[in-house]
Amino acid sequence: MKLIGSLTSPYVRKVRIVFAEKKVDVDLELENVWSAETKIANSNPLGKVPCLILDDGGAIYDSRVIAEYADALSPVSKLIPADNRERASVKTWEALADGVMDAGILARLERTWRPSEQQSSAWVDRQMNKIQNSLRQMSEQLGGNAWCQGNQMTLADIAVGCAVGYLLFRFPDIQWQIQYPNLDRLYQKLLQRPSFIETEPPAA
Repeated sequence: MKLIGSLTSPYVRKVRIVFAEKKVDVDLELENVWSAETKIANSNPLGKVPCLILDDGGAIYDSRVIAEYADALSPVSKLIPADNRERASVKTWEALADGVMDAGILARLERTWRPSEQQSSAWVDRQMNKIQNSLRQMSEQLGGNAWCQGNQMTLADIAVGCAVGYLLFRFPDIQWQIQYPNLDRLYQKLLQRPSFIETEPPAA
């Protein structure tokens, strides 16, 4: 299998961590989807990464689908519970974390891709409000628990770790670690895992 992605995408990082935790080998093929020479549309017509190319040539996207597919490849470190209610909870955590990453990327694109005279501060503020509301919800739901769902690490924790890690990477001015120390405790615990260490994005 081959994973098409980048070293800075939090969605790519999420699925790379899942593969690492599942002890499933996958080759990483780097692709810059913003380059004029990108060929990502040949594999994913949406032009997004990550995109998983299977041994039979088939393609799977996006990160939520790839993560679920990867979790079923090996019985090691089950990351998505079999119980329907617990599964829904983990997937909701993932949706919330992905939403933080979505909002962060939209805000970053507004600031970095659009000419300054065309940038909308209202649009950026809207995205930042989504991030703040989501962080508050994450902190409230995590409370004093060791993990987001249940008594062991799941996809929920991986997704949250990638989301808050992306904020540190691209939005260091958001002081979420001070505001939500329980999220920081979770993140620091995740940072001890080889899967998180090996997928740390390069210096901006």
